[in-house]
Amino acid sequence: MEHRLFLNRIAECTAQFTPVVDAAYADSDYRFLDLSTTNEILKEVDTSSSEAIQLYINTFLAKTGGRVAYGGYLEKRSIYDRSLYFNNDNPELKRNIHLGLDVWVPAGTAILAPVAGTVHSFKDNTNYGDYGPCIVLEHRFEDFHFYTLYGHLSRASLSALTVGQKISAGQTFAHLGTSEENGDYGPHLHFQIIKDMQEFKGDYPGVSTHKKLDFYKNNCPDPNLLLKIS
Repeated sequence: MEHRLFLNRIAECTAQFTPVVDAAYADSDYRFLDLSTTNEILKEVDTSSSEAIQLYINTFLAKTGGRVAYGGYLEKRSIYDRSLYFNNDNPELKRNIHLGLDVWVPAGTAILAPVAGTVHSFKDNTNYGDYGPCIVLEHRFEDFHFYTLYGHLSRASLSALTVGQKISAGQTFAHLGTSEENGDYGPHLHFQIIKDMQEFKGDYPGVSTHKKLDFYKNNCPDPNLLLKIS
């Protein structure tokens, strides 16, 4: 399917703001968060510390009157430098461009399916700085299909799942994990749309090198096409 048509079809799957975390949070509770290398304030934050980043986000929300911080699609970040899983001495091999959309809310928050689907795969990715527990849903329609990925979940979220299990739109199917189980991040959801899973299961690259960005931009479109956070 031609790429522009594919994007349009994804956008048509939802008509308005569609929560991917607890529906008690309204669209008006969300605040856009900049964690990019161009954010001068972050130069004063120890981005190697999940506690320091979480304190920064809590302060940001308090100052802006929000309850949920979100953002990060195609954002170049320094927070991955702390992990050998992403870092590399060769700049061309350094993965630091974020391919999903992050939603920062407390551990234990319910995760909702924005559209109906089935469980494609799930896995606990235990590398330092990785997803931790992760679930991938598959969404099939008459003439196209795609996948959504949910990273940094609780381990308990994986315990009752089965591959092929049906998930309804708006259904709670997981919960956010703590820093101790989510790859050592402040609690947040990494949400990503994927066109072709390339045989990955329970995992898919969520951070790209600059060299491979054109491919991943095409294969992982903007998650806000579905969520429509304004």
